[in-house]
Amino acid sequence: MAGLFDEPTISFVQVAVERAVDRYPKGLTYGVPQSLSPIHVGQLITVPLGKGNTPTEAWVLSVSETPPTLAGNKEIKQVFSKNALTISLPEDLVSLASWMSSYYCAAIGPTLSTMLPGPVRKGIGIKTRTLVNLVMCPPNDVKLTKKQQYVLDTLAELPTNDRPIGISKLMKLASLGSRGPIDRLSEHGFLSTHQVTNVEAAWFKQNIDTKEMPTLTDDQSRIVDAISKKLGEGYSSHLLYGVTGSGKTEIYMQLIDHAIKDGGKAIVHVPEISLPQQTAARLMERFPDKKVAILHSALTKSQRHQQWAMVASGEADIVLGARSAIFAPVPIDALNIIIVDEEHDHSYKQDLTPRYHGRDVAIRRASTAKCPILLGSATPSMESWWNATRRNISTLHTLTHRAPGLTLPKVEIVNMRIARAAAHGVMPVFSRELELEIQRSLANEGQILLLLNRRGFAPWIVCSSRACDWMMRCEHCETSMVYHRRKPLEEVGFVRCHHCAKEQRVPKICPDCTKPVIRLGVGTQRLEAIIRETIPLPSNQIARLDTDTTRKISDLHDTLDRFTRGEIRVLLGTQMIAKGLDVEGVTLVGVIDADTAIDLPDFRASERTFQLVSQVCGRCGRGSREAKAIVQTYNPQAPAIVLASEGKYEEFANRELQLRQETGLPPTSRMVRFVVRDDEFERTAGRADALYERLLSIASPSIQITPAAPCVLTRIADRFRFDVTASATTAGELQQFLEDARQKKYIENNRDLAIDVDPVSML
Repeated sequence: MAGLFDEPTISFVQVAVERAVDRYPKGLTYGVPQSLSPIHVGQLITVPLGKGNTPTEAWVLSVSETPPTLAGNKEIKQVFSKNALTISLPEDLVSLASWMSSYYCAAIGPTLSTMLPGPVRKGIGIKTRTLVNLVMCPPNDVKLTKKQQYVLDTLAELPTNDRPIGISKLMKLASLGSRGPIDRLSEHGFLSTHQVTNVEAAWFKQNIDTKEMPTLTDDQSRIVDAISKKLGEGYSSHLLYGVTGSGKTEIYMQLIDHAIKDGGKAIVHVPEISLPQQTAARLMERFPDKKVAILHSALTKSQRHQQWAMVASGEADIVLGARSAIFAPVPIDALNIIIVDEEHDHSYKQDLTPRYHGRDVAIRRASTAKCPILLGSATPSMESWWNATRRNISTLHTLTHRAPGLTLPKVEIVNMRIARAAAHGVMPVFSRELELEIQRSLANEGQILLLLNRRGFAPWIVCSSRACDWMMRCEHCETSMVYHRRKPLEEVGFVRCHHCAKEQRVPKICPDCTKPVIRLGVGTQRLEAIIRETIPLPSNQIARLDTDTTRKISDLHDTLDRFTRGEIRVLLGTQMIAKGLDVEGVTLVGVIDADTAIDLPDFRASERTFQLVSQVCGRCGRGSREAKAIVQTYNPQAPAIVLASEGKYEEFANRELQLRQETGLPPTSRMVRFVVRDDEFERTAGRADALYERLLSIASPSIQITPAAPCVLTRIADRFRFDVTASATTAGELQQFLEDARQKKYIENNRDLAIDVDPVSML
């Protein structure tokens, strides 16, 4: 059957074009000419699209020998070409992308593209080499020079397994100063040449001291035995709830050891790019004869390609990475376990289309690979706790005590309302209790962590007059501008919007009443300035970690390494310091303001507050010395803060789930959030109301839809935002509703409508 070209079509492919087109969820069909055969599922090809036959890259979804039936005897266009680098995704990842496209209401083409790192696609780091070999029948009428004959003799003496050989290596063996003799031999037909490509090695070497496996506690042994017995027996889901410092990492190590025996593979997820290097060092120490591949966005482009290629070739035994590492091309028949550490962390959720949750996609991949998945956390998400304790679709394993040799910190809640009254109405940064503990910890040679989950120097610029209510807001967003200093101890600064990144100068007077402006509130920059001015420590022993100080991943790793070695005595920062740090010298943790999230109009606010306070308090007491955590709050009776300080996760979780069940909120129901965006307020409201009416018209009685309303952040980057939510008792009911809406073209993920299935934020 002939297509647009004269060459006959010998097979047919269904493809997903890379454009964000949601009109063809099952793909478009093209013919494969004989010259391009064979084409495989998961391959990246170029096809003609539209009336103008625009060359467009596409992913192959399926291959068939049978021609499709088309209305009106339309001709089937033919594939233009294959990707020059012959890039392919494994079939199981293509199936995973198809599921993600359906579940998260995203076009299949861009979903597939999400799985492939940009440097791999662009061939960054690929090195081309020329290899040479002797030909079977060399010419006999060409006179050779002594150097040329010596080259041939050198090649002939090499073992067959060592040929063909690289030109530079042959030059060295034949003692040549240039490649001229080799080129002449090739031209005269004495040598054959072969072009080969490989991904250039671009890795970072570390000095790794191997470590033996420590003796497990009885609880650890029980958990390792229970899960390791499931290896090779198909899919199973497990939740490991262990208090901070209880030895969850050692359980991961033991299970990885079981999983990678006899050629098996393991995928390990961590939530932040700051954690892979620490975890990688532990894995390399434990498994010095195994290859560990690291996948995350902070690697150089060559490193990302090299690591991805190592996984794709089957060389890597362990894959470690952040959210997107779940798309590592591990052979499905070799994948024996997936581990998701800190599974509660919201950074596993992608905030751009496709808005997938890395933890949930990992569960789906484990199910497809028929292997166990282990979710671990000291503060499990409500979803995972619900699945393990109420739905019973996941097995719960618990570690209720810290590992031997570690001490539980004493946690003290400080009421900042009392501290403010004692300071005659001035909001103090440090309570008297925290000041004393800082002095005591420094005197005892301890290290200190100070958490303030608010960047910048001052979060509010306001008029100094009490009669004026002016506050500086972003011209493009419904949010306040944040004051930043250029250096910690300099007055020179600027204001920045943390949503659209707009920057401008600091006004000197109020535009409404011409009174001077003042800066209110405390961010990490101001906290650093106060510490440097008041604590008698050398400058290099104080450091700050937030997104303003870690523009390069090397800066982050350098700071963490120095803190681990004890060179930094006081480390302050945002929630970045609340995750994964395991430093014996930390004897004091101070939470400067535990209320940064608790009053947000989001049903997950209490859960986030509990997790943050619990996690950061758990960073101290990792050694044998006495440790303490001070939690400063203006809401000392808030259950999330009280129960976090007392280490009562189960009580908090059961209380929270009861509230969610009474109000019909996730995880007791399944939710999708539609965010309508437009340049004008009235038009945004009108479009949101129209969407609500359309969705209401197709909703079954089991679907609950909330009317359109302005989002908490009503405007971001000059785009107004309204949202509509839909909820159902089960995921199946919600998915059927979404499928109906997509078929009727009521919804489509694009610039004007964001569809967020299982949202983790309602702002």
